[in-house]
Amino acid sequence: MLIGDVARRSGVSARMLRHYESLGLVRPTGRTEAGYREYSGEDIRRIFHIESLRSLGLSLRDVGSALDDPGFKPSELVGDLIRQTRERIASETALLTRLHRIGAAEPAAWEDVLQIVGLLQALGSESAGKRQRAVLSSVAEVQVPLPVEALVEALLSETDPNVAGALRWALAERADGGGSALLAQALGSPAPEVRLRAVQAIAEIDSSESTALLQEALAHADVAVRRHAALALGARGVADAVATLIDMIAEEANDVAAADALGALAYRPELADRITASLVNRLAHAAAGPSARRRLAQALAEIPGDAASRALADLSHDEDRAVALTAAYVIGVRKARAGE
Repeated sequence: MLIGDVARRSGVSARMLRHYESLGLVRPTGRTEAGYREYSGEDIRRIFHIESLRSLGLSLRDVGSALDDPGFKPSELVGDLIRQTRERIASETALLTRLHRIGAAEPAAWEDVLQIVGLLQALGSESAGKRQRAVLSSVAEVQVPLPVEALVEALLSETDPNVAGALRWALAERADGGGSALLAQALGSPAPEVRLRAVQAIAEIDSSESTALLQEALAHADVAVRRHAALALGARGVADAVATLIDMIAEEANDVAAADALGALAYRPELADRITASLVNRLAHAAAGPSARRRLAQALAEIPGDAASRALADLSHDEDRAVALTAAYVIGVRKARAGE
């Protein structure tokens, strides 16, 4: 079969067939009387083998080794191809993500594109200072802000507390930009540090959507997520946080902040007696140890109303002397506040 016929039937151009011949990959086994190349059936099979191996990403050099070296080990080469392909996919995916983010910013001119690219590069810098400056300038100085997706991704992987704080602030400034929904997805991450960063950021976004997400987070399997959600909800006056805040006091988990949050909630008249009853019930719980009972008694200091005063009076006669002394001290503090 002549080279033109081989090219038509195989889909490999005559020019490429000549290139293969120059490299020694395939040599026509015959010549016509006129001196034209003539390919045998075995030659054509080799051409198809070459094309098959090229389709896997092998270089022509590797193709020659695979076909001609009896000691060639395909497993090693395939392993290298897998690694190279993964690296290429990761690189292309990163490029695609960057392009999507530039498009999401809706740049009006090439100057805007260059500015966004510069900010994205700074956001990925190894220098914490550069990352922080990029975040702050993206909010305060540039006409085209960084896309919310870029801010969320950076936050979820940020380990520097100052940069993380700047990122949370930037997301809070963009409360209507969809950040809450993206952070909500991160609450399902298998990495506890990612879940923690997500709930901390949600807590700083002032919106009805973030409040709803925090309420859902009260039932999260991760106790750290539940506690951060409760503190944020307490500051927002959401009564759903009461049970978790009391648990935090009993378990000595940021108990001072939890008691302050309870006190703030208790200044809503409809909640004061409910919080008092919950604290008293927890005090009577058999599993509450002495130190937990002291903290719960002390938390009553921030709860206004007669119900809390009566509960403290009862506790001042508690059989646990430490609890009784704590209650008596709290009663004195409350009287001093009232000017008695």
